[in-house]
Amino acid sequence: MLRLSRIVPCLSLCVPLLCEAGAKVADSVVTPSEETLTFSLEARLRGEWRENNFDLNSSADALTDDVWLLSRLRLAAEWRPASGFRIVIEGQDAREFFSDRPKIPGQLGAEGDDAFDLRQAFVELGEPSHLSASIGRQEMNYGDGRLISRSPWRNVSQTFDAVKLHYASDKWWLDVFTSSVVRAERGEFNQSDWLDDGDARNQFFSGLYFSTTAIDVQVTDLYAFELHEEDNGGSDFVTLGTRMKADATKLAGWDYETEMAVQFGERYGKDLNAFAGHWGVGYKWLDVPWKPRLGIEYNYASGDSNAADGRVGTFQNLFPTNHLFYGYIDVFAWQNMHNPAVMFSVEPSSKVKLSLDYHLFWLANTNDGWYRANQTSLVRPITPGASSHAGSELDFRLQWKALKHLDVLAGYSRFFAGPYLDDTGAADDADFAYLMLTFKL
Repeated sequence: MLRLSRIVPCLSLCVPLLCEAGAKVADSVVTPSEETLTFSLEARLRGEWRENNFDLNSSADALTDDVWLLSRLRLAAEWRPASGFRIVIEGQDAREFFSDRPKIPGQLGAEGDDAFDLRQAFVELGEPSHLSASIGRQEMNYGDGRLISRSPWRNVSQTFDAVKLHYASDKWWLDVFTSSVVRAERGEFNQSDWLDDGDARNQFFSGLYFSTTAIDVQVTDLYAFELHEEDNGGSDFVTLGTRMKADATKLAGWDYETEMAVQFGERYGKDLNAFAGHWGVGYKWLDVPWKPRLGIEYNYASGDSNAADGRVGTFQNLFPTNHLFYGYIDVFAWQNMHNPAVMFSVEPSSKVKLSLDYHLFWLANTNDGWYRANQTSLVRPITPGASSHAGSELDFRLQWKALKHLDVLAGYSRFFAGPYLDDTGAADDADFAYLMLTFKL
């Protein structure tokens, strides 16, 4: 198994060498033209309207059936005192206005309030084009973000306290890392388990990620991750996977992508064996006005067939962004699911893109739960024998580069309740609409 004890010694050998090299560079004479200090600002506002997203029951007025406004402000500084030496510090302030739900991140799906806090603070030594190490609080995003992502949709997006070693050649690169995810705490300094000595979870996430363009028309990735936790009976399991994604410009408009992962080890004191896969193909008319693209895809993730047999079959979704892939209403994670989908998009101009997606959802096993995008809450209590057809969702989205520094995103989604909901309680459709403005400087 991929163990933390094997990754940390590798990093401990490499990082001091880079630190020594970085120190030598920093001690050299730096001319004003070589030293740079830059600042950046991002301000984002998003208005949301949600109806029946939580309970799919129009006869009950849930706290989440509401309209609210989300704000996010980021201020960052990047200092390069010398070649091969970079320091990044970023603060973030995230707020939720006008909602009735608790403004605590994660409760009842709330984005919540997280007053100005440290989002990133890391030192990078070496050159990312060859060999580098980054140490401190930082983003991690691999592949499309199905397993590890910065989670850009979330107001308090995801970062990690991590040590990461990066090596790159002409056609491939490799990352080796060990980390702990940072958790948002309202009114407190956001910490990971590395910093919080009193946390019983003691979670550590480590891995290897290899990517190559040796096959000219596609990116090919291979990865191995380990997640270790010490609460709830203990967890220590490995995720092994591969991802391939084609470039439509090199295949006369055709594209394809696949990602498959297996998991084995121990989850909450039980044996874990799970699998998930994503397969998609599409065609984009590159020489036609508006450049329409039509694509189909299928997503699958295993569920658990028997909660009492001492084994776990539910795929563990790790640290993803599920919002982008399994319907924008966020009622599904990459867990216990069958999800065929059709995607269509057009580009009326270089600054505007319109998308229309249609998803169908089934539970892979009704002896397991229907997991929301947050992976922690169920849409309904587990009901063996219920229909496995959960429903379908239609998503419309408009992306507009309105100005040089201003992006606009707007959309509407509707979830159509399926027989599973009829078999388990209320079965009403759900609606979601939003408008988001992002200013970057």
